[in-house]
This record gives sequence, C-alpha cells and structure tokens, in this order.
Amino acid sequence: MGKQKKEPPKGGYKAISKYLIGSPYKIRPVANLIRRKPYPEAVSILENMPHKGAGFIEKTVKSAASNALFQNKKLEEDMLYVKEVFIDEGPRLKRVWFRARGRADMLLKRMCHITVVVDEIEKAGN
Repeated sequence: MGKQKKEPPKGGYKAISKYLIGSPYKIRPVANLIRRKPYPEAVSILENMPHKGAGFIEKTVKSAASNALFQNKKLEEDMLYVKEVFIDEGPRLKRVWFRARGRADMLLKRMCHITVVVDEIEKAGN
C-alpha cells in the first residue's frame, strides 16, 4: 500500500539522523554525489556545497566514520568509503497559513531520515 522501506546492506558501520526538517526530494541529489566515494573525498565534496542538505549529510557521514573508527581501532580514515546513503521520508509538520478574505492554506514542512553506511575499501575490492 505505502512505500516499502529499503534496509541497508549487511556489514559496514552505520549512522542515522532522524527528523531533519528538509525535503527528501531536495536532499537526494546531494546524496547521489557522494555514494560509493572514498570518505575524505565525500567529506570535501559536502563541505564545499552550498546546499542545506549537504550539512545534514556531512554530519551523518562523519558520525558513521567515527563509529567505524571507534569499533575497529585498526582502521584509518583513508581506508573508508561511503557504501550506501538512504534518504527516507519522515513525517510532515502541517501548519495552517491564514490568507486574505477568510481563506487558509496548508503549509507542509517535510522531514527526512538520513542513513549512511561506511565500510572498508579492502573488503569491497575497490
């Protein structure tokens, strides 16, 4: 009936940011730029983008990388790459916007959930 939620692949280190106020339709093109890129390159791309969604994704990518470095002490930042990025739709804030002559419009503030999975380059065979 509704959209089926994709599960991230097994393996890798993941981080999730939820309930971010930003339209998933505007954030997905930014996520497509860093998918399957090495971690340092992905972070530098996101730091130099003017989009609001780039800041959200950058925070989540850095969190996933720090999770990986904490769980596996043998890893270094250069050994990581962005395996998968999901931008899922969250709930919508609905507000009434009063207009002239007794009318009203609905103001929808869309939210999204960002899931980032990073993994080792050697395991992927890149």
